[in-house]
Amino acid sequence: MINLGSMGDNNFNMPPGFRFYPTDEELVVHFLHRKAALLPCHPDVIPDLDLYPYDPWDLDGKAMAEGKKWYFYSRRTQNRVMGSGCWQTIGVEEPIYSPSGQKVGMKKCCAFYIGEGVKTNWIMHEYRISSSSSTRSRKIVSNLLP
Repeated sequence: MINLGSMGDNNFNMPPGFRFYPTDEELVVHFLHRKAALLPCHPDVIPDLDLYPYDPWDLDGKAMAEGKKWYFYSRRTQNRVMGSGCWQTIGVEEPIYSPSGQKVGMKKCCAFYIGEGVKTNWIMHEYRISSSSSTRSRKIVSNLLP
């Protein structure tokens, strides 16, 4: 597993005991909204990553890892085909609400399929801002490892 202090070229200077376990609402409001508005995120621990050239097992060292979850920003794209397979949406997109009941984002669940449609244990949660007020086409992706 990747160490939070040394992830490839991403060297994050975190205080001792730092853990990154954000809720869905925190990912959208405190990270994705700020990223889309070009505002700084503190701590700035989620890297930008072009997800689609990589198979999920090739992300080691490229994304921010906490436990068995990897976090990264990625551009929205319709092409979900990788070298060995593709990401396919499973289920329906779910709304994400703030504690006050305001809809702040959407969450989609995807599974990775190899070759001729063999489903793997790789699951990815994609988060996007629900309003069209964002001019940037970004989303947070949480990749759960098998």
